[in-house]
Amino acid sequence: MNLCLHNPVTCLDHSSSFFSPLKTSNYKLGSSKLGFLNNQKKNHIVTVRSASSSTVSTVKEETKRGESQVYDAIVIGSGIGGLVAGTQLSVKEAKVLVLEKYLIPGGSSGYYERDGYTFDVGSSVMFGFSDKGNLNLITQALKAVGREMEVIPDPTTVHFHLPNDLNVQVHREYDEFVNELISKFPHEKEGILGFYGVCWKIFNSLNSLELKSLEEPIYLFGQFFQKPLECLTLAYYLPQNAGAIARKYIKDPQLLSFIDAECFIVSTVNALQTPMINASMVLCDRHYGGINYPVGGVGGIAKSLAEGLVDQGSEILYKANVKSIILDDGKAVGVRLADGREFYAKTIISNATRWDTFGKLLKAEKLPQEEENFQKVYVKAPSFLSIHMGVKAEVLPPDTDCHHFVLEDDWKNLEKPYGSIFLSIPTILDPSLAPDGRHILHIFTTSSIEDWEGLPPKEYEAKKEEVAAGIIQRLEKKLFPGLSSSITFKEVGTPRTHRRYLARDKGTYGPMPRGTPKGLLGMPFNTTAIDGLYCVGDSCFPGQGVIAVAFSGVMCAHRVAADIGLERKSKVLDAGLLGLLGWLRTLA
Repeated sequence: MNLCLHNPVTCLDHSSSFFSPLKTSNYKLGSSKLGFLNNQKKNHIVTVRSASSSTVSTVKEETKRGESQVYDAIVIGSGIGGLVAGTQLSVKEAKVLVLEKYLIPGGSSGYYERDGYTFDVGSSVMFGFSDKGNLNLITQALKAVGREMEVIPDPTTVHFHLPNDLNVQVHREYDEFVNELISKFPHEKEGILGFYGVCWKIFNSLNSLELKSLEEPIYLFGQFFQKPLECLTLAYYLPQNAGAIARKYIKDPQLLSFIDAECFIVSTVNALQTPMINASMVLCDRHYGGINYPVGGVGGIAKSLAEGLVDQGSEILYKANVKSIILDDGKAVGVRLADGREFYAKTIISNATRWDTFGKLLKAEKLPQEEENFQKVYVKAPSFLSIHMGVKAEVLPPDTDCHHFVLEDDWKNLEKPYGSIFLSIPTILDPSLAPDGRHILHIFTTSSIEDWEGLPPKEYEAKKEEVAAGIIQRLEKKLFPGLSSSITFKEVGTPRTHRRYLARDKGTYGPMPRGTPKGLLGMPFNTTAIDGLYCVGDSCFPGQGVIAVAFSGVMCAHRVAADIGLERKSKVLDAGLLGLLGWLRTLA
């Protein structure tokens, strides 16, 4: 059955000539899957063109002179949101200083190396990394600073292994995916097409717009006059959630549970709590631009952005642990590091969570009202347990997909700690990440820090081994017989690990709604109640996910640029729009 009439991806054609930094690898789709038992290393490397000889490992680690100058912006943290904000400002000729407490950039999009393996710290599913459209924000961010990366297309976004022996592969081609889903639920054909059709309607509206700050009225009104129908579509769906819309089209309880699983990957909550706009971005971009894995690992994205930032004349300082934001008469003017150094700027951009920003970096006796409102609507999502493993290649069947989601027995366990498992095997796409004859397995499952606090070192290590062994046994039973005996390397990270290295309160994955939210209505933007202080990342609009935090970075840079005179600005319109947006958030 041909479903092209239902696939709005064909209705939107963008020239790819502007987005030249993306190169598709010579890997053929699936070829690295079918022939990976040999696991021969390829000489694929990240392509970085630069006029500077500085590298991420050497850039400004010894910086001292920053203390005597005032920057246009200081960015606290070098996650994707912070790096996108910093690079976007740098190309506008702003002088930016990025401060990173760790040794390398990227945060949860960073990497580390052990025993010949290159591990992604976080997810290997890269959205926003294609060569077309306006939502390929990672590609655009690299392009802005003259960077390009070679990528490997992933033929299957994720392979679901669900209760009642429901197995669904999310194919790169939309028609293939929808055909497979309809084959599982033939009585829900119209409902499936209806729900995903709404997703495409929202995605195409977003994808048609030039994405900048929704807090900047000159841009916002300009987009409205150019694309009124698209803007009205997005405004209509802004306060709505994916689960409520799914229930308008779909009745089958198991299919609705599948939609919950789809959204859980996006937001760590079920579909009824997932904003429809967020769901649409992810559920459609995986088919429109596809999932594309960067050769050499996800960490290359942050490294390339950091090097591009330096090439633009800005700076990044590592081992720079920001302990507090300096205020002068209520305005954010600088930061103080753990070693006592101070740096000053016209604006401060925090890539920390809002809980860390207002609870730790700013130690005010009382939260600003807007932050109180945010914390009434959102709570910290749980953290996660992560297991990075090296295994013998022969334990994986030749047709193994790169990404898997496993929920074996009961849909009710979807959101429970250790209930569902997300598995990435990036060496299916890029064998160069592991020694010959080996594969990487990266396993995630939700976990709360309360389960790990207060344990003596021996008990802590023993519990890590016990919990990890149980999860590995589940994968062994469901997917890969003999997995336990094939392990050659294993490292387990807990919420305590993520709190320490990612500097996130309780190791949280990000914000999640306390109850059923009104879509994205309650999510704050980049400006804050503190003059000169901006936030960027997953606790800002539009929330969690690679596309979302990159979007947050683009929006933040535009708003900051307007405030420091690098973009057009109207004080009267600003006051009106910011007041209106603040009032709308109180309705959430």
